[in-house]
Amino acid sequence: MNIAVIGTGNVGGALAKKWAQAGHQITLGVRNPTEFKGKELLKEKNITAGSIEEAVKNAEVILLAAVPQATEDIVKYMGNVSGKVIIDAMNSVRTKPEGYNNSFEALKTLAAGAEIVKCFNSVGFNVMADTSFNGIKADMYMAGSSERAKEIAKQLAFDAGFENCYNFGGDDKAALLEQFALCWINLAMMQGQGRETIFKLIKR
Repeated sequence: MNIAVIGTGNVGGALAKKWAQAGHQITLGVRNPTEFKGKELLKEKNITAGSIEEAVKNAEVILLAAVPQATEDIVKYMGNVSGKVIIDAMNSVRTKPEGYNNSFEALKTLAAGAEIVKCFNSVGFNVMADTSFNGIKADMYMAGSSERAKEIAKQLAFDAGFENCYNFGGDDKAALLEQFALCWINLAMMQGQGRETIFKLIKR
């Protein structure tokens, strides 16, 4: 699968590596392909870099792991996204896209023709880099009304090493999934449980 990764920091970098190792072709969409945060990712097999528009043009799937307030500008740089799947991995914790409650809401309005899914936002990048907890694999969670986008996100969660990818529901549950992320942030950071923490769904 051809995947454009926009946002080459901790989250984008961790997932780019995992997906490249799984055999996907990754293009990092950056403003300056010769100098950018995470340039060391180019040492990895199956990872290249280009402008945001170039990365998106050849991609089937786009991961957005940037800052929420940049959503509108990123959509402009991406160009035509009709028929593509956009995975929104951003959380509007400190900042929001201007005029919107969160990045998912902004993308639904601004990214015409794309299928949007919220995923890879509910744990820290360290969990994405290593999903194993003493032999137990972490779970991932997703939300959105596009079944195609959710199926792709689910497969990419498996390819990144997660055991399950649970469905939170449709577009109306994307904000709830952000609140779920805030629960992780609260426990991990504010309550001192540490980043090596996950929520695991257990059934009986």
